[in-house]
Amino acid sequence: MTGVPIEQMLELWCVELRQVKADLQSLFAHPGVGASAAAFLDGLLGPERRKTGWIRAETAGDSGPWRQQAVLGRSQWDADALRDMVRDYALETPAAPGAVLVIDETGFLRQGQHSCGVGRQYTGSAGKITSCQVGVFAAYVSDKGCAFIDRQLYLPQDWTNKPERRTAAHVPDNLHFVTKPQIAAQMIERAIAAGVPFDWVATDTVYGIGKVEMQLRRAGKCYVLSAHATDQFSSWIDKPAVAGTAEKIAQALAPEAWTRLSAGDGTKGARLYDWAYLELADLEAEEYNEDLTGLWTRGLLIRRSLSDQDLAFFSTWCPAGTPIEILVRVEGQRWAIEDAFETAKTELSLTHNETRSWQGWHRHVSLVMLACAMMAVVRERANTLTSPQKRNDEAKLQRWYAGLSRKSAAWPHASSNTRSILPS
Repeated sequence: MTGVPIEQMLELWCVELRQVKADLQSLFAHPGVGASAAAFLDGLLGPERRKTGWIRAETAGDSGPWRQQAVLGRSQWDADALRDMVRDYALETPAAPGAVLVIDETGFLRQGQHSCGVGRQYTGSAGKITSCQVGVFAAYVSDKGCAFIDRQLYLPQDWTNKPERRTAAHVPDNLHFVTKPQIAAQMIERAIAAGVPFDWVATDTVYGIGKVEMQLRRAGKCYVLSAHATDQFSSWIDKPAVAGTAEKIAQALAPEAWTRLSAGDGTKGARLYDWAYLELADLEAEEYNEDLTGLWTRGLLIRRSLSDQDLAFFSTWCPAGTPIEILVRVEGQRWAIEDAFETAKTELSLTHNETRSWQGWHRHVSLVMLACAMMAVVRERANTLTSPQKRNDEAKLQRWYAGLSRKSAAWPHASSNTRSILPS
C-alpha cells in the first residue's frame, strides 16, 4: 500500500466497509440487529487494543453493551450463513492458480468450566496443556493474500457426553464428538462443495495422514501434509527401495540428497532450510479420481533446520514431475495462517470473545473473519493502485534522464564528476 494517497486510501476503506455492511444486512430479519452487527464490525476495526463489549458499545454510541451482546446471544441469525458469506466475499480477491487450503488450529485461554469447549488440552498458542478452547480454521492462501474461510470450535469428548454442560452452553443436539482430523475433512468437503478454487492442501501433524490423504486423492487435490517422525513410509513399483519410519529414512540419506531452499520470506528474511524429496511411487490418478489421467506421485518431503538439524516430515501427492521447489513453496504457505492468527488476535479481537455458548463463539469468530477478509480485500485492491504523485515523479525523472542524456551527447568531454550526479 506504499505510495497510495491517504484520500484515496480512506475512500477505498469507506466504499468497501459500506458494501460489506450492506451485504451483512441480508443475514438479519430485524434491521435493528443488522445495525448492531454493523456497529460490532466497526468496533472490531477500531483502534482500541482490547475490544470488549463495553468498548465496542462506546464506539457505537450505546449506553451499554446490551445490543452488542444481543448480536452474539439472543438474536436469531445463522452464523454458518455468515461463514459462507465471508468465504464467497474473501475469494473475490485472493483466488488464484496454485492456491493452498491450509488447515490449522489456535487456542483461546479460558478459565472456569462454563465457556463452551473449555478444558485442559494442548494448545500451541501457549505451548503446553492448559485450560483453553481450541478452534480449527481453514484459510485460503495464494500469492494474492490469505483469508479465513471456515472455522469450528473443537468440543472435547468430556463435553459431548455431559448433557447438562451441553444444554447450558446451547450445544446443538445433533452435534456429536468429532476429532480434529474429522473436522478438517468436513472443512475440505465444504470447500470442494462450494467450488473453492484450490489446488493444494497443507496441514499440521495434528490432522494426520491416512483418511485425509484418501479424501484428497479422490477429490483430485494435491497435498503436503505434516507427518510424524514415527509414521511409516515405503516405496514400491519402480522406485528406489525405501522403507521405515520417516525419521530413519531421513537419517539414512546421503549428503547430496539435500538441497537448500527458501520456504518463503519471514520477518527476518528468507526461511532457509535443507530439504530432501523422495518419490515413493507413481500411480495412475484415475484409480482414485476418474476425471484425472496420467501419473501422480506419492512422496516424502523432509525439512532440516540449519541451526539445530531438527527434522520435519511431510506426506505428498502431486502430478508426476512436480519439482521440489513447488512442494517447498506449498509447505511454506502454512505460515500464512499463523500470521493471520496473530493479526486477528492482536488487531481484530479474535481472543476477546465474552460469550460462553456454542453459537456465541461461532458468531464472534465469524464476524472477526469478516473483518479479516475485508482487510485482505482492501490491502490487495490498494496494492493495485498507483499514486498519481508517484506517477508524476516517475514522469519527471524520465524527462530529467532524457534531458541529461541530450546534454551528455552535446558534452562529449563531460567529466566523471558530472556523470556522478546520475541517480544510482
